[in-house]
Amino acid sequence: MKYRVLDIIKGTTVDGPGFRTAIYFAGCRHACPGCHNPQSWDFNGGTEMTLEQLMAVIEEEDFDVTLSGGDPLYHPEEIAILAKRIQESGHKVWLYTGFTIEQILASEHLSLPLSYLDAIVDGPYIESLRDPDLPFRGSSNQRIIMEPLSSRLSRP
Repeated sequence: MKYRVLDIIKGTTVDGPGFRTAIYFAGCRHACPGCHNPQSWDFNGGTEMTLEQLMAVIEEEDFDVTLSGGDPLYHPEEIAILAKRIQESGHKVWLYTGFTIEQILASEHLSLPLSYLDAIVDGPYIESLRDPDLPFRGSSNQRIIMEPLSSRLSRP
């Protein structure tokens, strides 16, 4: 399995609580005006990495993990596999997405990773709602949705 990775930030404190390893994935179609990372929109950007390469970095750093981008939910199958492995290694997983939780729950495809996430920061960045005082979010429409995310699934 291959992942398109733009960057890995080790020991960050801005993408969730505590020290974290933040992995930024390539690809986003939300194209939010004022996006702080428009270079992440290119699905062919970054470097290809395997699941094992990503896990090696995560295990070496030994921090909880944040999945961002781009938007990781444009690759829900791959992200579900990665998030499951991260949780199995004893780390909490946060995910940033431009999709809302309502859109995610309405889609069997987008909701694949939910069982393996401890929190989602949802919603597109809206420049007119920018609030630099909000912890872990860029605009006031974005929500931090905490566990248990899998309990929100209505499917058996």
